[in-house]
Parts: sequence; structure tokens; C-alpha cells
Amino acid sequence: MGLKIYNTLSQKKEEFRPLEPGHVKMYVCGPTVYNLVHVGNFRGPIFFNYVRNFFERTGQKVTYVYNYTDVDDKIIKAANEEKTTSDEIAQRYIKEFEKDFAGVGLKSATFNPRVTTHMDEIIKLIENIISSGAGYVVDGEVFCSVSKIKDYGKLSHKNIDELQAGARVEIGEKKKNPLDFSLWKPAKPGEPFWESPWGKGRPGWHIECSAMAKKYLGDTFDIHGGGIDLIFPHHENEIAQSESGNGKPFVNYWMHNNFINMGKEKMSKSLGNIFTARNFLTRYNGEILKFLILSSHYRSPSDFSDNVISHSIHGLARVYSALAQANRQLKRCETQGLRGESVGKTLDDKVFAVKAGELWPMAQKASEDDFNTPEIFAEIFNLVRSFNAILKPGIKPSIELANSCRLFIEKIRDVGGLLSLFEKEPEIFLNSLDDLLLNEKGLQRAEIQSKVDLRWKARLAKDFATSDSLRDELSRLGIEVRDSQEGCEWEVKK
Repeated sequence: MGLKIYNTLSQKKEEFRPLEPGHVKMYVCGPTVYNLVHVGNFRGPIFFNYVRNFFERTGQKVTYVYNYTDVDDKIIKAANEEKTTSDEIAQRYIKEFEKDFAGVGLKSATFNPRVTTHMDEIIKLIENIISSGAGYVVDGEVFCSVSKIKDYGKLSHKNIDELQAGARVEIGEKKKNPLDFSLWKPAKPGEPFWESPWGKGRPGWHIECSAMAKKYLGDTFDIHGGGIDLIFPHHENEIAQSESGNGKPFVNYWMHNNFINMGKEKMSKSLGNIFTARNFLTRYNGEILKFLILSSHYRSPSDFSDNVISHSIHGLARVYSALAQANRQLKRCETQGLRGESVGKTLDDKVFAVKAGELWPMAQKASEDDFNTPEIFAEIFNLVRSFNAILKPGIKPSIELANSCRLFIEKIRDVGGLLSLFEKEPEIFLNSLDDLLLNEKGLQRAEIQSKVDLRWKARLAKDFATSDSLRDELSRLGIEVRDSQEGCEWEVKK
């Protein structure tokens, strides 16, 4: 079928063809580093990590650029409030972001450029824009003239005449047109600045990404990503300045992820309804955040609530519980010399083996349809159900059982790697889920284990009244108990 991507530029799905066969070049707008980021800021990194994984999984090289904006009005404001430098604020919050990034468990970008180390490239691009006739200088400030951009508004699909009708140039402004935007700003007292042909100053916001993308990916590249809030004016202005400065098309495919909503509003610092990624990772973990975000299609709004988090925990637990069970059953088989191979005959070949063999092709098909992650999760849970169905009570070790377990683990890990999920040690991860749920219930693991041990002793002593009473007590606490020949296992209901 071939990969089809919804292109914001054309507002339709298009067949993806990289400029250079076998090599995909991607640029995704990164954070402005003046504070801890919120969980909504991670929708882009998590989604585009999966996009990058898919390209690499299908044999393509990826050059992935994810930038840091380390000079900005918000950074300057934070520095003034703390009576420190903008550089100190930026360095601090880059480190904090990288802690969160590692905590979520994402692959590092090929390049993480910073604005402050790319002033030469920024100044050169501005000079090109002025030379093209699309830029002009007024009192040391450089503007991009929107009237010189013939197709301005093509990404956001906004009408330039309507935009101009709704805006005006304030008295004292230097712009020729209210829609013109700044490429270079003169330095204000106490602000960081750099030398330029137009005097001391710093770059405007939009020019930064254009210059860094050009350096690492060239004048034209394949994919530019970011949140839908960046479509206008940021990405629209990137196109205007890049295409006037370079004289070539800027980007072939524009991909934009939707918001994460807290209630009915998007999560944002300005609305004051944020949940920082740091708080989430402290309370929960990166696996839950990845599952939560990828469970929704990237172009659809995603909700953030206790119910959604609970649903994510439950979904993760279903997959990890099946992986843990596969590990246990495989060990039982191996202790009897029944090692088996994933390619050998499995239990219930007509259903389980067929579904296992279809998992990656179905995941690839879903990915090729504009990265349809909900469909991938549906296929994963179909395989989990098929695997659980073959594990009958009292099942005995066999080559077929060993083969089934190996095949299940291999297939889940394979597709899990595409999503950067399901790569943890199952038993350890399930214990971590239990611990966080116990903590929310105000319970201690030792307390629960003590009750489980007492119940097992009562069961061995055939004191079924005490055993049943303790089971009921544990059930009221939200604890599920499972008996086997080896002993009693428990987990928090999810």
C-alpha cells in the first residue's frame, strides 16, 4: 500500500516519498526552555519518536532534528525574576527537560540544536531574505514583508485579506504591514544580544527554526512536525521566510499533533491547568504516559484525566500480565528440558499462531495509514486475548506451550519496540504498577503480602473458612488473588 501521511498543507492524505530514497529528514519544534514542561508538551516527542521508529524499522535512515529555543521573551522574564542570566535559565531547563525525556524513555534525536549556537546561520538567512526583496530594515529591526510572499497563508489556509482587515499597525510601530513579522530585534537594556549587520540584537522566534532546519536538513526536506497551535503564525512564517530566503520549497509534508485536553480546554501554562511531566513521572511513569498518548490518533484531541490514566494502567497491565505469564510458563517448560522455538508448532495453531503472525503486518498497515496507533493497540489486545485463551487451567509443560510463549513474547516485543512500549521486565513493571496503586489506596505491600501469606497457610491447613474470609477481605481492598501449584499470587485490580 505504501505510507500515506495527512499533509496539513494539502489537507489530505498523501503518499509519502522522501526526497532522497531510503533517507527521511524530519524537523520537530522543541520546547522553549524557561520552566518545567507539562505532559501536553510530550505529545509531540512521543508521537514523532514512533514515526521515527517506524521509518527505521522499515529500513530507512532518519535524520531527526529536535531543537531547543534558548533565547526568548519568557526566558528573559524568568531570568529577570530570578536575578540571573538567560543562559543560566536555559541551561537549567534544558537539563530538566532531558531528565524528563529520559524518564519517558524516548530515543535521542540526531541533533538537538540550540538557537544561541546558530547565530551565524540565522544572520545569513536574514541577509538572504533581505536580498530577495522580502525583508526590510527599520531602525535596526528586520521584518519579513508578508505582501512579498505570494502564497502566504497556504499552510494555515487563512485568507491574507481577512487577516489584514482584522489587524492594524499601532502608532509608533515600524512595520509597513500589520502582518509583517520580526526577523531580528534590536537589543533592549539588560537583554542578551549578538552583533549583526543591523546592530546589536537577537533573532525573532520564527527565523530560528528556519535557520537550524536549513543547516541540518538542507533547503528542502521531508517532514516538519509540531503541535497544531504552531500552524499559525509560527509554521506559516517559517515557510514565508525560508522559501523567500532559499528560493526553494521548504517542506514537503507538514504533520501536526492535536492538543491534550484537561477537561474541555487544552492543557497550557497560560490557562493554568497544567500537570507537569515531572509530577507525572514522579507519581506514575513514562510507560503510562506513552500508552496514554499513543492510544489516541495523533490528529485527534486526547483527554487527560484520572479515568484516562486508569484506563492506560489497565491496558498496560493486560499486556504485561500476559508477558509475565508467558515468562512463567516458559520457565516451567525449560525446567523440564522443553525449551522450544518460536517458529515451532504452537498450541491452537489455527487461531493463536495465525494472529501472532499477523501482528507485525497489521501494525505496519496501520502505521502506513497516517500512523493509526489505536488500530495497532487493537491488534496487540487481539493477540493478548488469543494467548490468554490457550492457557487453560492446569496446563502442562510441553514443546507446544514453550513455542507459544516464545512466539507471543517475540511478537509483542517486536511491535512494542515500534511504540517504545512493552520493553520492561514484566514482573518488575507489574510490581511497580501495584506499588503506585497501593500507594493511592493508602496500603503497604508488606501489609498485603502478610494477609496473602496467612491465607495460603490457612488453605494448606484446609482451614477454608479462614482462607475464604481473607480472600474476601483482600477483594474489598482491591486485591486479586490467584492460586497455583507453586503458591498464591496477587495483584491490585486494574
